[in-house]
Amino acid sequence: MESTPNPIVMVDVGGKPVSLRTARATARLHAQVETIERIRRQELAKGDAIATARLAGIMAAKRTSDIVPLCHPLPLDSVAVSLSFEEPGTVVVEAQVRATARTGVEMEALVAVSVAALAIYDMCKSIDPGMTIDAIRLEEKHGGMRGDYVRDAGPGCGG
Repeated sequence: MESTPNPIVMVDVGGKPVSLRTARATARLHAQVETIERIRRQELAKGDAIATARLAGIMAAKRTSDIVPLCHPLPLDSVAVSLSFEEPGTVVVEAQVRATARTGVEMEALVAVSVAALAIYDMCKSIDPGMTIDAIRLEEKHGGMRGDYVRDAGPGCGG
């Protein structure tokens, strides 16, 4: 007897209760120390990479369902994207997303940090094409039927 593969479906969330959903994600962009300093001093040919990355992340979060095939379009209550410089040669991108909805906003937070990091890459690629983007991950989420998740602070991918 031949088995048929599972169909690709968008999950029906119509019966789930509307509740407050939040998610926080991070990503890291690694570059030459001089590249990071030029970002911080706003000395890039394309302009302010920090402001551009924030805007790119917010716009991407709002369009997640257009990018990730099975995500539900959500009316987001808020999206905040921030960048920090915790160590030389690294920009840490963080996104916090909130919605009052029937499904979570983890994907919106992950897409936001990914696109924000890509925006920085785009603005710096002519001076530092060896940059890398990594550690794109969900740090925490709250709300929903499965409850809260907070990434374990321990070593490795944890969680």
